[in-house]
Amino acid sequence: MRYKIQNEMIECEIDSHGAELKSLLRKSDGKQIMWGADPAYWNRTSPVLFPFVGGVKDKEYRYDGKTYTIGQHGFARDMEFTLDSQSEDEIWFSLSESEESLEKYPFRFLLQIGYRVEESSVRVMWEVQNTNDGDMWFSIGAHPGFAVERLAGHSFRLYDMAGNPVSAIKNRVFGSGGCVTDRTEEISTPDGVLAISEELFDNDALVLENEQAGRVDLIDADQALVVSVEFDAPLVGLWSPPHKNAPFVCIEPWYGRCDSESFAGTLEERDHEQKLAENELFSAGYTIKL
Repeated sequence: MRYKIQNEMIECEIDSHGAELKSLLRKSDGKQIMWGADPAYWNRTSPVLFPFVGGVKDKEYRYDGKTYTIGQHGFARDMEFTLDSQSEDEIWFSLSESEESLEKYPFRFLLQIGYRVEESSVRVMWEVQNTNDGDMWFSIGAHPGFAVERLAGHSFRLYDMAGNPVSAIKNRVFGSGGCVTDRTEEISTPDGVLAISEELFDNDALVLENEQAGRVDLIDADQALVVSVEFDAPLVGLWSPPHKNAPFVCIEPWYGRCDSESFAGTLEERDHEQKLAENELFSAGYTIKL
C-alpha cells in the first residue's frame, strides 16, 4: 500500500512493500525526481538494502559454524513493512524477523524506516535494534534512482565530509559474481566534477570507500542542480545499469558493501560490517535535497 507525506514544496509517496520511496514530486513545476521503475532497465526505485549491501561471495556466508544462502542486497526490500505512524510530513514503518528471514539471516532485529519532508528535502531515517541475546552483524544502505532524460551531459559533483569539492576519487573495481576486486583505480574529479556517460558504468557501480564523500550532487547539461544527496555513510555507490544507457542514475550511501572476490572469512570478518551489542540501537540516514 502506498502512503503520502507532503509540505508546501514537495510530495512523497512511500510503498509499505520494502518501505520504498516511490515518488518525489516538486510541486512548483510537477517535476518527478525519482526513477519510475521501468522493468526494461530496473524494476525498482529506491530499495532499502538490509541486512546486506551487495552480494556475498557465491551467495553464501558463514556464521557460528553454519553456512547460509542469501541473494544480493538482503531481503528487506522484498518484505511487507508495518505502518507505525503517519502525520502530514512524516511516516515510519517497521520490520522484524520472521521464520523465513531466520533461515537466511540468524538474527532477531527491529528495523524502522522513516521519511520526513523538510522544505525542499526529504530525510530518510534508519534505525536498527538488536533484539538478540548476544551480538548481531549487519549492513544497511540506500539505492535511490533519479530520473534523467539521458546520461550524456549530466555530471556528478562530489564533496568531502567537510563540504569541499573532491579532486580525485578511488574506485574499488568490480570483478565477477557481484563481488569487487582488491584493486582500486584513481579517477580525477577537478572541482569535484565527474562527467556521466554510458561508458562510466561499463564495469558496474563505482564504489567509493572510507568516507571519500559526504555529498553528491546530480547536475544537468545546463549546470543546474537536479538533486543532491547528503550523508555521513562511510561508502557511497554511483550506478546506472551497464551497457543500457538507462534514463536514470543512482547515488547510494552505504554502511557496508559486497564481498571481495578473495574473501574467505566469516560474517564478522566482512569488510565494513556493522556490529550491534545486545539491545543496542544503530541510527543513520541520508537527505535528498531538490
